[in-house]
Amino acid sequence: MTASSTPSPLRSRRPSGRTATGEAHRLLPRPALVIVTVILCAMVLVPTLYIVLASLNSDVGVASGEFWPSSFSLDSYTQIWTTADLATGLVNSMIVCALVAIASALLGTMTAYVLVRYTFTGRLSILRGLVGLQSIPGTLMLLPVFVLFSSAGNYLGVTVVGTRWGLFLAYLTFALPFSTWVMVTYLRGLPRELEEAGRMDGASTVRILVRIIIPLSLPAIVVSGIFAFLLGWNDVLFASVLTRPETQTAAVALSTFSATQEGGAIPVYSQVMAAALVSAAPVVLLYLLFQRYLVGGLTAGGVK
Repeated sequence: MTASSTPSPLRSRRPSGRTATGEAHRLLPRPALVIVTVILCAMVLVPTLYIVLASLNSDVGVASGEFWPSSFSLDSYTQIWTTADLATGLVNSMIVCALVAIASALLGTMTAYVLVRYTFTGRLSILRGLVGLQSIPGTLMLLPVFVLFSSAGNYLGVTVVGTRWGLFLAYLTFALPFSTWVMVTYLRGLPRELEEAGRMDGASTVRILVRIIIPLSLPAIVVSGIFAFLLGWNDVLFASVLTRPETQTAAVALSTFSATQEGGAIPVYSQVMAAALVSAAPVVLLYLLFQRYLVGGLTAGGVK
């Protein structure tokens, strides 16, 4: 009795299945994929490395074109607090952007819940309007917003231009449509059975929203809040028009500091790099703290 030399069907199919799966998911050949990955990483890491090294170098060394500092020093990080007035800008940015993030996330969640769970006249028009508002460039809204805020101060006797809450209203105007649309997309995927179970237990609409909808929508709420925070943190155009030196944001302080040093005998490039890193640190910390929720909120609804 001889043993059969025919391979098992299961064993013969398994390698081919793995190969087919690998080829199906691989968009580029492995050498090209490695090259593209290295190029993309270098495009991000090389400028970041240069900023870090320049912030640790002296102003003369950076102006002379040194990539690697001849001597490392932290003097630029101590000087920017007096030369760039960065502390005031960071405090103003944190206050305004945090309030915008919280308000847009909460208001967007409540608005999206009404748009998704209730049917009324004009509902589709509101949803289409939210998409249309995202296509309007912010530069076109600068003059109308400034005139509107100035008119409010003249007719109502309330100072809007130059205050933190005026800047808060401007940022909320642009952040709220995006936050609402993010929450609409997320809430469409939540099962209605959870809300029906809550109503059977005697819960009101507000209690369902607070106890069921908001906890389940936390990843999307974090995503909308972070994007609203970044909208205000990175803005220079509206902040430079709607603020004064006491209420200017970090972005305005950084751009003003960079512009005032262009005509100097020795531009303080090292201090500019240090100020840029300090201004970017809160955003990086925000991503690290909410990374888990951010990834879950961005991928939610991608697979049904």
